[in-house]
Amino acid sequence: MMINLASQPFRRERAQNAVWALASLVLICTLLVMVAIIFRERALASDLHRGIAQQQAQLEKAEREQAHFSSVLAKPENEDVFSTNVFLNQLIARRAISWTHVFNDLETIMPSEMRLIAVRLPQVPAEDQSGKDTVQLDMVVGASNPGVLIALLKRLEASNLFGAASVISQQPPTQNDPLYKYRVTVNYAQKL
Repeated sequence: MMINLASQPFRRERAQNAVWALASLVLICTLLVMVAIIFRERALASDLHRGIAQQQAQLEKAEREQAHFSSVLAKPENEDVFSTNVFLNQLIARRAISWTHVFNDLETIMPSEMRLIAVRLPQVPAEDQSGKDTVQLDMVVGASNPGVLIALLKRLEASNLFGAASVISQQPPTQNDPLYKYRVTVNYAQKL
């Protein structure tokens, strides 16, 4: 006969305790992995915040520079230059002025006895009566005979691409250069 002196009978809990210990171990490992992930994410977030702060500082510096440049452009003495730049930037953005077309158009107008020595493009004319987008060509032309300049001026005025031309300066021939040189400005409205 067996006598049990304990207040509760003996139970076999060893397997159940092993399962609980294993589950606890798995939960502790999971907790350690989660803590490691949290610390890693905090470090990455710290690096990200530092990068954002640097970018923000660069942005603020660029905004200060832009404000300075805008204040310079807003001055009354710079208004003409600013409006000219806006117009020229619009022309460039639309690709409205093509050097190839400029030279082709000048070739159709230029008398055969005349040479194009230099051309500067574009400049905004003081006034445009036609309402079209025009630029002002500043050309240096040369001819062996001064009468050829008159033919050029007449052709420019008769053309629908060019306007009235004005002669800014003239230079007589020299021993090294036998051409009469003329600096001519003319409004030019290129066909798009």
